[in-house]
Amino acid sequence: MTTARNSSFPLAACAEMLWRDKPIEWRASRLKEMGFGVGLWNWPEHDLNKLEATGATFTIMNGYLTGRLTDDEGADELLRTARETAQVGKRLGVQRLNLHGTGLGNRGLPLQPVEVVTGAMWLKARDTLCRIVDMAEEERVTFTLENLNLPVDHPGVPFGRAEDTLALVSSVDHPRLRLNLDLYHAQIGEGNLIELCRKCLPWIGEIQVADVPGRCEPGTGEVNWNGIAKALSAMGYSGPVGMEAWAAGDADSALEAFRAVFTL
Repeated sequence: MTTARNSSFPLAACAEMLWRDKPIEWRASRLKEMGFGVGLWNWPEHDLNKLEATGATFTIMNGYLTGRLTDDEGADELLRTARETAQVGKRLGVQRLNLHGTGLGNRGLPLQPVEVVTGAMWLKARDTLCRIVDMAEEERVTFTLENLNLPVDHPGVPFGRAEDTLALVSSVDHPRLRLNLDLYHAQIGEGNLIELCRKCLPWIGEIQVADVPGRCEPGTGEVNWNGIAKALSAMGYSGPVGMEAWAAGDADSALEAFRAVFTL
């Protein structure tokens, strides 16, 4: 991945959330020009030829279209659309394909809300992720499982807490399945971010950030991001950090603020 000189971590940003008045390929090109990797959401919404032509480094993308971890029908659908998405991921060179406990619809709400996660659902979710790993080995791709917050953005998503995603990923314990540890969601739902990072460290594939409240760039809210960056470096984390955040003002300025925080 192309990174800015002296950056302590490979840095990326979600193109979907920045320069909203520009075409997605323009955003990808601009991020590349600024030295950032590019995160995407759902690929069917975009012109793949134009994205491919940018030559950008695509760091993460939603790794499925529909499906869920918790039942037979949902698992089969998840595997089917994840395999389809893996082909797109390989075409664009996407480094990580992202999963959730269930498919998300408008405003990030679950297509099939789950209020109570039963023991049988836990077992089925682990089985589904083992199937994902087998497919990932065949396709030579890597998936991540992302934590989400339940109180504000994603009520009713099963396995939403970082505690839950860690339990699943660590129990599968395979290099083709890692954590997408989203610290914005974790701050809302769990807090204690540095210790959470330490606990998750062996299984982290990517860390995502946005400040709380507001989901804008670091420095606009309550989180001590510089302290977190120093702690991550001290514990030996040198993997990617992605800003999945809105810009409080100018997108270029938001990205530079993000870069400054994670450059030690």
